[in-house]
Amino acid sequence: MLRYAEFLRRGLERRGHGMDVVHPPAILGRLVPRGNPLFKWLGYVDKFVLFPLWLRVRSHDADLVHICDHSNSGYLRWTGSTPTVITAHDMLAVRSALGHFPQSRTGRTGQWLQRWILNGLASAKYIISVSGKTKEDLEMLLPSKPIIDVIHHSLNWDYEPASQKAIGDVRAACGLAADDEYLLHVGGNQWYKNRMGVLKIALELRKYERFRKVKVILAGKPWPEQMKAFRRDHSFDDAIEFITPSNEQVGALYSGALAFLFPSLEEGFGWPILEAQACGCLVITSDRPPMTEIAGAGAILVDPEDAEAAARIIDARIGEAEAIKQAGWFNLENFTMDAVMKRYSDAYISAVERA
Repeated sequence: MLRYAEFLRRGLERRGHGMDVVHPPAILGRLVPRGNPLFKWLGYVDKFVLFPLWLRVRSHDADLVHICDHSNSGYLRWTGSTPTVITAHDMLAVRSALGHFPQSRTGRTGQWLQRWILNGLASAKYIISVSGKTKEDLEMLLPSKPIIDVIHHSLNWDYEPASQKAIGDVRAACGLAADDEYLLHVGGNQWYKNRMGVLKIALELRKYERFRKVKVILAGKPWPEQMKAFRRDHSFDDAIEFITPSNEQVGALYSGALAFLFPSLEEGFGWPILEAQACGCLVITSDRPPMTEIAGAGAILVDPEDAEAAARIIDARIGEAEAIKQAGWFNLENFTMDAVMKRYSDAYISAVERA
């Protein structure tokens, strides 16, 4: 969230707003080395005991306080009478703790933490949600009915079509030949990223002549054993693991891909969709929010849990790739830095005026 705060600072200062970014400093946490068992607990004292007092003092000098992550909703009570907004990025962890997702189990400590976060959000008067889907979740979970504005993210890095050299270099790093085609997925191993679904859809696609030799690259975190076993069991040697690529490598992967395959089950926003569109890559994503909200008309939409049907739709629509890519370019106009920062500026002014 420090990166999100820095993103806000850069954009809002360009619009003439004065802004200070404050976060829990390491005070007691500096007294012991990181490996010491006390390190974590002293850090909690810094975050939950000392920082709220400092926040109360700093809030007196501000026209508005923006808490940049809903997981810090406990700080809402410490901003005094200063108008305060808080950003909700997604409600997935909260909903998991409430048992909404059978595939995601939350331990007792995690359940307590997420209920504490939800109780804090219930005291909010003004929430900024990063997507309409997150807003729907908030409205379902919060009986207090605060004002909720949807403000999408803009791109968080300057993605653009990569040079042929950059594409060639990343192909070589993946062990691809110059004429190899590939589908790309970028993401971690969270359950909702549906990386197993990526493999299943890619395997189904190989039944179609157009995709018989197409490989699939899953870039991000190392594969869990379940995915490795699936690759072995199906002799799917053309499924390639690429661990922790740089932003430059990710941009080159998007730029050289036949398509970006993003069949997430849930998301708070879905940044990779915009990244792929910015690199001129065909997007294939889930026919459910917020993916539909973020992709606009610039994507092929599929059922992320029906690999056979998804492969059938992709094969039927791959011939429309250039038109869908063009729609993706136009879609990016809704997510420019200037457009997003104007919405934040308007939201801040509105919150202050209402207060």
